[in-house]
Amino acid sequence: MTQAPTPKTPLLAVTLGDVAGIGPEITAKMLMKHDALRDKARLVVIGDVDVMVQAVRSLGGDPAIVRRVERAADVTNAPGTIEVLQAGPSLAGVKQGEISAEAGDGAVRFVTTACALARAGEVDGIVTAPLNKAAIHAAGHKWPGHTELLAHEFGVKTFSLVLSAGDLYIFHATTHVSLRQAIEDLTPARTRAVLRLAGSFAKALGRGDQPVAVSGLNPHAGENGIFGSEDADILAPAVAEANANGILAAGPIPADALFPQAVRGKWQFVIACYHDQGHAPFKAVYGDDGVNITVGLPVVRVSVDHGTAFDIVGQGIAREDSLVLAAERAAALVPGWGHVWETAQAQTEG
Repeated sequence: MTQAPTPKTPLLAVTLGDVAGIGPEITAKMLMKHDALRDKARLVVIGDVDVMVQAVRSLGGDPAIVRRVERAADVTNAPGTIEVLQAGPSLAGVKQGEISAEAGDGAVRFVTTACALARAGEVDGIVTAPLNKAAIHAAGHKWPGHTELLAHEFGVKTFSLVLSAGDLYIFHATTHVSLRQAIEDLTPARTRAVLRLAGSFAKALGRGDQPVAVSGLNPHAGENGIFGSEDADILAPAVAEANANGILAAGPIPADALFPQAVRGKWQFVIACYHDQGHAPFKAVYGDDGVNITVGLPVVRVSVDHGTAFDIVGQGIAREDSLVLAAERAAALVPGWGHVWETAQAQTEG
């Protein structure tokens, strides 16, 4: 039987994501099937009551379990309930499995509402279901993804998308840009900043003795300049500077060597140079056992590591595992996040 949460149990805002995708379904499954999660966190859905009712009905549940709350503080966390803070007009008319500006606008609104609650101290962390980038762009919101939107809402300049499974954390020096743009964005300043961010995160977790491993950008980390000069001219000097400033770092290490080593446990903190360099091996190995953490924000934000899955929406087969794991990881990170934030600030501003 689920125990009553203690007063210190963190309150997490769960944003519903794109309502045309699997976000409502996996959110409903998490709150209908995983009452043990309530021992670790209080959960309030930031989204749409009507959409949640539809999701519960589609799963054969009783729509009466969906309860509207006016404030995050009104959450009871009662087993089997889905407590929703309505953010904007009803999106019940949005068609499933299709890109919709209406759904994209709602997805952004859910996130900005959660951020406002976090800034006001009304929630302790944010857990995000997937949004669709084409939909938010159709709605006029030109953010590359969740990470950049969250950074804007909290007014931070130095941040990183971090994929995590177990003790492994993969930071990204660049994320949602073209490969050509990623190479241009991999500047000495950006590399130094992400190294400081990764090093400060490791120290805040009590693992400052674990080096941050930097992946090479080019094949064989440039092979002494044969395959490109960026590794020698940008990455190697940043690694040397990090070590000189008290942050243990190694690299650049060829990606085809580094990532297998990381999976086997040699490295706990890794920096990938661009999106697919980190995402492809991570998802191939960990699947639903991974989450996405944004490091560099003043509050915890953890997300699923998958997309909106328009191809399976409405079939009742979407798995909630990654969302449950994201909520568990967020709840675990909340108590020490103040130290993470302070350490990151000291490092990145130093």
